[in-house]
Amino acid sequence: MAFEPPRRLLRALGETRRSGQEGPDEADEWLERLPELAQDAVALRELTVERVQAPGGRSSLVVLVRRADGTPAVLKMAPGRARPEAERVALAHWDGRGAVRLLDGGDTGEASGTDGVLLLERLHPDVSVRSLPEAKALLEAAGTLRRLWVEPPADPVLETVAERTGRQAEAMRATAADAAGAGAGIGALVDAALAAREELLVQPPEALLLHGTFRQSKVLAGERAPWLAVGPDPVVGECAFDLARLVRDRVEDLIASPSGPSITRRRIKRLAESLEVDQARLRGWTLFRAVESGVRAGRVGRPQDAGLLLEFAGWL
Repeated sequence: MAFEPPRRLLRALGETRRSGQEGPDEADEWLERLPELAQDAVALRELTVERVQAPGGRSSLVVLVRRADGTPAVLKMAPGRARPEAERVALAHWDGRGAVRLLDGGDTGEASGTDGVLLLERLHPDVSVRSLPEAKALLEAAGTLRRLWVEPPADPVLETVAERTGRQAEAMRATAADAAGAGAGIGALVDAALAAREELLVQPPEALLLHGTFRQSKVLAGERAPWLAVGPDPVVGECAFDLARLVRDRVEDLIASPSGPSITRRRIKRLAESLEVDQARLRGWTLFRAVESGVRAGRVGRPQDAGLLLEFAGWL
């Protein structure tokens, strides 16, 4: 069958080119090779293809397959910039505890590792925790996230929070400098976010394995557990960093609500207390991550998303 990448993936790869996260030809080269890579991955594992999952992920091709014994599974293929080998290490370390189970440990040949191929257990891709009422969704998501916070494996492929946010901080400074003369009004927010980062990195309370990009849509219904996390971009650091992305979930609803700022403050308090995270640290990382995402959205041509995120950041 033809392994046609969904529009969502093509759009995300285009944004990556505009953001300067990788060379101009890297995404195009991966897309060119994708049909061959997918065919090889399927043949190597003796899989039967059902269909490509759409809309799928923003950083990977997701294919619903069956193994030789008929077991349903998911074949996930991602370019290098999505750090698939870090995902492999994290999923192997969790071994199904709170997260989707890795069925392929990377020992099926060189292509499995170098080409970013993961074989995963099949969850229910169309049923995320986001489908629940908001309060229940936050509760279930937070409970799932808590299970992922464990001692990290000793593997150099995993970044630290300091390393990842260091790269992001440089991009934020460059974007803010470019926008300064145009009256974009983001300089103060960027300064506040960068100052918060510097303060938070002075004495972090722990260094655990984190999901890295956790939100409600990253928690899917499963068979062996009600909810399991998928799609980590793992990083090693403090829990507040991981929880910060969850604070702004459904940001469009928060912005539309007249009581959005007060709802956000209550959410920070509730999440911090339920997961035993310092409120001030959670607020600080929420500010940094919202501003970073907003600046990046503006840089890649998503002005509406940028406006929502920066308005949200202004409440913090």
